[in-house]
Amino acid sequence: MGSAKKSSAARTARIEEMRRAEQARERRNRILVVAASVVVVAGLVAGGVVLVQAQSDDDGGSSAADDAKTAGKFATDADGVRAWKGTLGREHVMKSVDYPVTPPVGGDHNPVWMNCNGDVYEDEINPTNAVHSLEHGAVWVTYNGDAPEAEVEALAAKVRKTPYTLMSPVDGQKDPVVLTAWGHQRTVTGAADPAVDAFLEKFVQGQQTPEPGAACTGGLSK
Repeated sequence: MGSAKKSSAARTARIEEMRRAEQARERRNRILVVAASVVVVAGLVAGGVVLVQAQSDDDGGSSAADDAKTAGKFATDADGVRAWKGTLGREHVMKSVDYPVTPPVGGDHNPVWMNCNGDVYEDEINPTNAVHSLEHGAVWVTYNGDAPEAEVEALAAKVRKTPYTLMSPVDGQKDPVVLTAWGHQRTVTGAADPAVDAFLEKFVQGQQTPEPGAACTGGLSK
């Protein structure tokens, strides 16, 4: 019991430290974003470049990325977590990506992330934005129509209290409730499943994170 309390307190302290660091980054980023926006707009006007149209012409109108650069397969660890063994692309793309698993555990993704500061989305979200959140060290909690409403509500309450998490429905997933981090995934029975806290403890800003400390706010909110 004492060990569990210490672990919970340590995770809470780590999350609070990340929250303070993120707030400081946000203040700096606001200034940088404004300056960068001015430069980008000036460059577009001067060059007459329409990037989105060029991308559409290049792929012949296809809406899916030709190569998600995501090849491999899952291997299940002793703790029940499925770890992706293979390549996970990290390119920014402005089109949909044909991910090999649902929900995706990584791969090429949209330049803009979904907000993941304990954000709960009632509707499905674009997986390419969610994958960017995973790259920032977030855990994505997803559920399908078979998940009991009471479990969905309990999971949502847990997510709202945990920075670097987000939650949304994914109708195409096989299991009722799934937890996903960059390169890792596991099925859980519900909010009371001990595997939920264990997964959050290990993977929220965990060692698998390609961009530790990157923002989970300032992205898309719906």
